[in-house]
Amino acid sequence: MLTAIVLMGGMGILIGTLLAMASKIFYVYVDPKVEAVEMALPGANCGGCGLPGCSANAEAIVAGKASPSSCVAGGAEIAEAIAAIMGVSVEAREPDIARPGCYFGLQGRQHADLHYLYDGVKDCRAVAALGGGMKVCRIGCLGLGTCAASCPFDAISMSPAGLPVVDEVKCTGCGTCERVCPKHIIKLSSVTRRIIREYTIDDCTTPCQRACPAGIDIREYIRQINLGDYHRSVQVIKERLPFPTVIGRICPRPCELECRRNYVDEPVAINFLKRFVADYEKSTGKRVLAYKAPDTDRKIAVIGGGVEGLSTAYFAARLGHSPTVYEATAHLGGLLRSAIALDRLPREVLDWDIDGILEMGVKAETNKVLGADFTICSLLEQGFEAVFLATGGWDSRLARHGGSKIESPIPGTYLLLDLLRSESTKQSAVSIGKNVVISGGGKLALDAARICKGRGAKTITILYRESLEDSPITDADVKAYGDKLDILFNVGINRLYGEKDRLTELEYIDLDTKTPHTITAETLIIASGRFPEIIFTPVRREFKEPAESPSLEVPPRWEAKGPYKAPAFRNEVGLLSEGDTLSDFSAAVKAIGAGRRAAAAIHQMMYGLDPILPEDVVTPTTPIQDVDHVEQVESIHRHIMPLCRAQDEEECPEREKGFTEQTAKSEASRCLQCGLVCYERKWDEQSYEIRQIA
Repeated sequence: MLTAIVLMGGMGILIGTLLAMASKIFYVYVDPKVEAVEMALPGANCGGCGLPGCSANAEAIVAGKASPSSCVAGGAEIAEAIAAIMGVSVEAREPDIARPGCYFGLQGRQHADLHYLYDGVKDCRAVAALGGGMKVCRIGCLGLGTCAASCPFDAISMSPAGLPVVDEVKCTGCGTCERVCPKHIIKLSSVTRRIIREYTIDDCTTPCQRACPAGIDIREYIRQINLGDYHRSVQVIKERLPFPTVIGRICPRPCELECRRNYVDEPVAINFLKRFVADYEKSTGKRVLAYKAPDTDRKIAVIGGGVEGLSTAYFAARLGHSPTVYEATAHLGGLLRSAIALDRLPREVLDWDIDGILEMGVKAETNKVLGADFTICSLLEQGFEAVFLATGGWDSRLARHGGSKIESPIPGTYLLLDLLRSESTKQSAVSIGKNVVISGGGKLALDAARICKGRGAKTITILYRESLEDSPITDADVKAYGDKLDILFNVGINRLYGEKDRLTELEYIDLDTKTPHTITAETLIIASGRFPEIIFTPVRREFKEPAESPSLEVPPRWEAKGPYKAPAFRNEVGLLSEGDTLSDFSAAVKAIGAGRRAAAAIHQMMYGLDPILPEDVVTPTTPIQDVDHVEQVESIHRHIMPLCRAQDEEECPEREKGFTEQTAKSEASRCLQCGLVCYERKWDEQSYEIRQIA
């Protein structure tokens, strides 16, 4: 008996020891914060967050790889509870909705001159994995419903036309459909996504849409005119264009050059149709407002009340932010107000569009001059999270009667022209620091260097975007200065740094290697007719001592960086590149496109993201599968905008009268409603040739 007790006790001790050792060896630490977050989650394990269950989502949230609001099955209360656990706050978030991006499905394929029937596994991914050739559509929706079958919330069904239909009430924006679609046909959409996203090769864009500098969905707003829904048509236009009534009168219409009807007769009167619905809105007196994201309570300052500045503020307001525009003159509008004839652009038309921008939540401060009434630093100290400079070029400067006055809107920064003029007139308005950087200017930069040296500069650096071989500078010019001057070739300014109202440093980047370098700079001279469009953001102090109070975080330091480039100039780097100086300001519609990109860049920078273009962005040289001729399209004459007669000046003060409703609907019917390679036409049902492939 005693032996048995000793044996059992020994075994118990041995097993207990082994279990204790195993617990130490195989112990898995569970972060209590992860446990708390997982407890707050609904436990649906639906995968809508894109992760395999709530446990994985909880770990991602604590690791900072997912946001507290990443659970699509939960609501705002769950997001706030998780944020409280994490010690952060969450902003109101607009819902994401899945949005199909293909216009022609099963019916369109059945109407094709030559098509094939697929009789394999009924899954879009299986079809997309086939070898290819003529038998596989590389672009359109395959229509087998993989997105509908994958939706965890039964929010997608397939229409008789073979296209997905999204129930916006059921859709949670989980993105499952987007992940499983092999063609990238269906994607998540929201106000924010539509504003900050550039068109890519995956998008079913039309040739006119790609040619429009503002990127308007021309196909859709013309379709709405044809349907008689003018309210919706205006709403589609205002997704990308805050000045529809103005642009309907003055646009140079590059979109019409790319219209596919050019292969048959004449392009659709795209811009005249835009003017028709914009004038319709104005005639009703009822403002059509574009959709907005929820308020973020983030303040943005925009300096310059011209086309680009107002457009930036408009899109920033639609992103949910609170923009304020500061204009030096008594009226908003810039060159639209001062440089366009009244019979081409009546001022009441301009004011109507500007009032619409203000109604979106944009504040305006007129007669406020940068440098006299406020500074960049004073705005940052007032709580603005970003300041965007859009003061325009010499034309804008002359319009506000500032042609003879030397301006320095960017601290420590002057135009080369102002420096040379100040020397010839013996003015001292250009303040030269000890460390001077001159950007561009050819041989005039050497003259500027002599002036700066004479005014006390100790170090002078000239930055040229060209190589030595491509620049007007010779080896003799470089050797003439010896060690007194540092000349760098093939570099561009990428970023500026300052403290309060002083410039302190700048970052330039090697255009070949993309390597950044930072140098001291108290004065920057730029050889350009305008100051660059640039975004100022505060630089937060890094606290090394834990005793320091976070309340001291309001910084006197700032950094400045330009918005991302237009897609046509995506390979350019730094400020004052070719795209910055030549592309965006030859027409108001281009300045509007630049304003949207500026607002998108500001939005991304405020959330700690680097504003860059996606690799597959559509550019004018992108090889998109497109149409080079059209067939079975009836020739229909284009409607011409009627002109006003001189004797009717009182009743018709403009050059053109505008379309009537009947004319507009007739012209809208000429639109082929294009996709990438498809377009609508009259079908001859006897001409189809159907072949079947196993």
